[in-house]
Amino acid sequence: MNIPEFLSEAPMLYRILVIILVAGGAHLFVTIIRRISQFILLAPVQNAQAGFSDFVKNYPRAATVITILESTLTFAIYFLAFGLILQEFNLSLRAYLASTTVIGLAIGFGSQGFVQDIVIGLTLIFSNLLKVGDVVEVSGQIGRVESVGLRFTILINLHGQRVHLPNRNIGVISQFRGGCIRAYVDFQLPDGATQKQVSAIINPLASALYKQHRAIVTEEPESFGIQNTTKGGWRYIRYKFKLWPGQGALIETNFRQMALARLRNTFPDYADWMINITYRSERLIMKDGELIDKADRDEELVGNET
Repeated sequence: MNIPEFLSEAPMLYRILVIILVAGGAHLFVTIIRRISQFILLAPVQNAQAGFSDFVKNYPRAATVITILESTLTFAIYFLAFGLILQEFNLSLRAYLASTTVIGLAIGFGSQGFVQDIVIGLTLIFSNLLKVGDVVEVSGQIGRVESVGLRFTILINLHGQRVHLPNRNIGVISQFRGGCIRAYVDFQLPDGATQKQVSAIINPLASALYKQHRAIVTEEPESFGIQNTTKGGWRYIRYKFKLWPGQGALIETNFRQMALARLRNTFPDYADWMINITYRSERLIMKDGELIDKADRDEELVGNET
């Protein structure tokens, strides 16, 4: 590639300056195109503080494609400009391209992990396996997805920590629909006990647990009242807790032990086995355009038909 004829007679420094200006102008043009694309896509939700981070959260796939194109074009622009500048010092452009190819291969062999991150990152983004806002378990880490990038996936865990996971380390992905798990705690009613007596003991404990551990117990606990087992012949009261995933120990230890101690004050023969805990994931369905949890009533019916 040669300098245009009208510049061939110009001084070398002038030609180099023109190359730099053209490269800078091309880079500016690419940046403007990216910003226009971002503005158009964000127009429906535009506000005074909307920026590229909002663009990534709302349109992760488009943001990825645009970022890759912008980076590739910017690299190509400056790569070519540097070669043209070297050509001004009588270095063959063909030799420059050949040498950088060899160097690129050497770097490629030494950066296989980097390439893996990018390939897996693209797979995650375009397969929609991870979405911003989802609560997931990945590589032993549980958190809410903040972003899915070309090299790192970022989670925000229960403690508010930002966890950066290299994409190549992502294997099994567990998604928690609704951002939580449900813990069902069944309290068997002793002979002669009424729902009012047991509820008067458990309701204050459940409410206090929610108020004390709002980060873990994500919603006010619910009671489904007395359930009957047609074959077993016993009655129980079912409570539902929505928990941050992986925090079942709060129910199995603290809440269960406090409830057992309080129940034994009123019912001395109340046994540990009379409190049962089970877990379910969210089952969300659409009704009138809104997401609702159908499983609550389903779980009641399962108990009645046992």
